[in-house]
Amino acid sequence: MKPVPHATPLRRAPVQRRSAERLTRILDACAELLDEMGYDGLSTRAVAVRAGVPIGSVYRFFGNKRQMADALAQRNLALYTERVVERLERAAAGDWRAAMDAVLDEYLEMKRTAPGFSLIDFGNQIPVGARQTEPNSRVADRLSDLLAGYIGRTPDGELRRAFLVAVESADTLVQLAFRLDPAGDEAIIHETRELLRAYLGRLLD
Repeated sequence: MKPVPHATPLRRAPVQRRSAERLTRILDACAELLDEMGYDGLSTRAVAVRAGVPIGSVYRFFGNKRQMADALAQRNLALYTERVVERLERAAAGDWRAAMDAVLDEYLEMKRTAPGFSLIDFGNQIPVGARQTEPNSRVADRLSDLLAGYIGRTPDGELRRAFLVAVESADTLVQLAFRLDPAGDEAIIHETRELLRAYLGRLLD
């Protein structure tokens, strides 16, 4: 995996390539261990061992495991944005349904394949089961800025509100789909897609 973008404040931002690669190994290890032992079982020492770095290297970047999980969530959002952009570059400009499919499909793919994503995603599930509005608002803002030009709209308050409602709705339904089936219940995912098309169509058609 490529070095993590450093939008999240760190105790010390990596300057040299070697330091950035070490930070990437730490977050990769964090993601793997989340899948193996969950958030409660995660520790900075276990991450250091898995990453093959001294424990001091972990504390150079993070004061505790929550900060490490937050940084992983920020990396997830950056990676998700890159994946959506790559999809949009292959789609016809102005097709909001294709854009919506890219947004949902890439989220589902990361849910199924990205280490640690099922617990962390963009930061709204730690402690496990907690539902916070800030991460979804951050995702909605990112999508508004990203998709506005693609669909020929201005990222105004109306569009941001619509994307926030869509993100919150899709988040709840996708969580349901993965509770019913570890791979994501296809019927629920289909209904989610139909709901988003009906809702966003009122504004974007």
